[in-house]
Amino acid sequence: MSTTLANPTEMMRQGAPRLIHSDEELEEYTQALFTLTAKPDPTPEEEAAIELMTPLVERYEQERFPIPAADPADVLRFLLEHNGLSQRDIAPELGSESTVSLVLSGKRKLNRDHIARLSRRFNVSPAVFFGAGSV
Repeated sequence: MSTTLANPTEMMRQGAPRLIHSDEELEEYTQALFTLTAKPDPTPEEEAAIELMTPLVERYEQERFPIPAADPADVLRFLLEHNGLSQRDIAPELGSESTVSLVLSGKRKLNRDHIARLSRRFNVSPAVFFGAGSV
């Protein structure tokens, strides 16, 4: 066993990262991560800290602020509204304005190509479009 892990209780006493249990702790970890990731050339130790702290933040956020599954058409409507776009603006991603209308009305499902193009266009995970009624 490594000497670092020989006394985990002492590691915790010295402030080793641990599971996040409150919004206040989330804020501290998020600020620390922001500081570390803003560095143009992080040291190997800083990169290790980022690698350790990121899943701790993600775990807390997923538990505390789960994202409900949404219908792909609702997601697309939200993204259009949020970005101030019209159906015409995303016609290239779906092939035509009529396809956009059919998708938004629920009469047509998004296919894998549509999802790939939309996720790139809006810089979101393709998973946001995998709700009931897609692919």
